[in-house]
Amino acid sequence: MMILDDEQATLDVGRKLGALLRAGDKIALRGTLGAGKTTLARGILEGLGFGEEVPSPTFAIVQPYEPPETRIPVAHVDLYRIEDAEEIPELGLEDALIDGAMIVEWPDRMPDSFWTDALNIELEITGEGNRQLTWTAGDAWKDRWPLT
Repeated sequence: MMILDDEQATLDVGRKLGALLRAGDKIALRGTLGAGKTTLARGILEGLGFGEEVPSPTFAIVQPYEPPETRIPVAHVDLYRIEDAEEIPELGLEDALIDGAMIVEWPDRMPDSFWTDALNIELEITGEGNRQLTWTAGDAWKDRWPLT
């Protein structure tokens, strides 16, 4: 567990995580609206070298980022608006993992089995107004997470 005192702390964790990201990685971001999922994703993209504004992919659903703007290709995905799991294969998410990584908000729209080797992060707003970050990490993250 980590306590993130403010937005800057969330971005900092994301930047460190982005520096560790490699092709084939999946990061599942869970939490209520306003818990900091998109902020953490912004930090991850900054850690991959992206220097511009990172919009929430709520309406686009999949926002791709490619070199040279990022170190590796990455898809920032927001499944909030997906109501039927049968819509997900049309998004081509498996293809994103061939040479890139994936950051997914609202991953519960996909089968749990998809996330077994992922870094699963839960963000929760605490009574003090900060964020509590908890996680489970699949084997692919064994020597990279938690951050040291």
